[in-house]
Order: sequence, then C-alpha cells, then structure tokens
Amino acid sequence: MFTGFLQNRRVQVGLVVFGLCALIAIFGDLILAIYGFGPLDVDYDHTSTPPGEGGHLMGTTISGQDVLSQLVAGARGSLAVGTLSALLACSVGAILGVSAGYIGGVYDTVVNAITNVFITIPSFALTLIAAGYISSAGGPGSAGMGWVLMAFLIGIFEWPGMARYMRAQTLTLRGRDFSMATKLLGESTWRLILFEIMPHLLGIISARFLAAIMAGILAEAGLNFLGVSTGGVISWGTMITNAQNQGALTLGWWWWFLPPGIAIAIIGTATAMVNFGLDEVTNPKLRTGNRRVVRAFLRRQREQARSGRRDTASADS
Repeated sequence: MFTGFLQNRRVQVGLVVFGLCALIAIFGDLILAIYGFGPLDVDYDHTSTPPGEGGHLMGTTISGQDVLSQLVAGARGSLAVGTLSALLACSVGAILGVSAGYIGGVYDTVVNAITNVFITIPSFALTLIAAGYISSAGGPGSAGMGWVLMAFLIGIFEWPGMARYMRAQTLTLRGRDFSMATKLLGESTWRLILFEIMPHLLGIISARFLAAIMAGILAEAGLNFLGVSTGGVISWGTMITNAQNQGALTLGWWWWFLPPGIAIAIIGTATAMVNFGLDEVTNPKLRTGNRRVVRAFLRRQREQARSGRRDTASADS
C-alpha cells in the first residue's frame, strides 16, 4: 500500500510542493544571506513600498522591513509549530488508536471513551483559553508563550481524530491472515502492533501527518491573529497579524498580507492533494484506472443499447 501511495500522481505533486516549502524553511538563512535583507533589518528610506522598489522584491512593511525575508523566515516558524504539533498529535493518536483497535476489550472501551470526550471539546477555543492564560501568566512584559509551548497546546488537542481513524484501520487488519498467523506463532502483542500492523499504515500515517501540520499552521495563525504571541518568532501568522494591526488591508498594502496567505494556501493545497491521493489508494472506486475502466464499460453498454434499439426498429419496419 505504501508503494502504491507514493506512485500516485497527486501524492507526488503534493509531496514535491511540501518538500520545497520545507527546504525553504531549512535553508532560509542561506537564502536570506544571498538575498541581502534580513527579516528584522529596517530600511528607513523605503517604508510601505510596493514590490520592486529599493531592491525589495516583495516590498516592505510600515516599519521598512523586507516582506520576502519575513516570508522566508516565517516558513521556518510556521512549519516548526506545525511539525511539532503534528508529531505530538500523530504519535499519541497512532499509538492509542492502533493499540485500542488491536487489543480490544476494556482497553479499547476506555481509550474510545477518552477519545469521544476529547472530540466533543471545542479544541481551538480551549487552546485559545489555555494559551491566553499561559501567555498572560508571564506578566505584561513577557514576550509571549513561546512556539514550543504553543505547538504542544495545539498538538494535545489534535490527536483524537487521528486515534479514531487509526483504530478503524487497525480493526480491518486485525483479522487478516498475516496477523492471525503471526499471533499463532506466539509473538507478543506490542511486537505485532509495531512490526506487523504499523508498516501497513505508513501511507495513512504520512498523509495524516501532513494534514496535522497544516492544521497546526492554521491554528498558530489563528492564535496569533487573536493576540496570543509566539514570543517574537516570525511566522506567516504573525505577518498576517501585524499587517492587520497596522491597517494594511484598509490602506491597500496587499504585498504585506497576501504573500503569507498564499503560502498557507499552497501548503493547504499540497496536503489536500496528498489526502486525495490517499483516498484513491485506499478506495478502489476512486482510482483513476478504475474510473477509466468503468467509463469504457458504460460506453459499451450504451452503444449496445443503441444498437439493440436500431435492430428492433429495423425488424419492426
């Protein structure tokens, strides 16, 4: 399944786009060194200038800071929060979901009950309340709650969906021949889960991990927009928030808020394509080859029906 997942065209395009964004985040310092402007450098001669003026390819903010350099630096901040929150959510969700689906019994009942409780909680609202409380606990002079703690708060409320999905997938694998045969050989339960069940779910876990990264990026942007700071870390969310606070939307300074919005949309499109590819792999009815076969079959059926009607009409005449 994992090989078929990687061979899907939508998955390949989505992973390439996501990989390019990740490379920008990783090698951001090198890119900015070549570019010549840092995210915190101030050009007092060019403030709120549109793209192209003063050597600033994407213009500057009201403080004279280069938008492109902030966009590159923001990729690291946004992906860092999204990746850490996704690691936490997917690790907890996968472990609880797979173990509950395979072990069953009382353990499954307890895990399922806890999952249902967390699913009913409005996660973003609770994250906002907790983040606001932690951020304000540092006092009025505090720089914010920090991106690590924000990622932890986001991830701790994202795992229930992952756990439920993994539990459902594990239930379909638990009764397979390979699983039953390995169990009859006397292998331990956790060895079965880690080395027999988990490898069959790598494609699903990968797609859910990317989707969780996107959810973390959106949550971080939303929290920043509502006033919860990440402690001076530049991200796409902080760029949009600063543009909103400085009235960039009303003043028409589109080059300040539009690039980070487009960057978030690109990440969202990449993760959506990966998930669409996952649906094609796991659901045979959605596969492109199968759709062509079905269309060809239906076309032959229509042609045979028309041919039969013509033969009947000629016989009647």
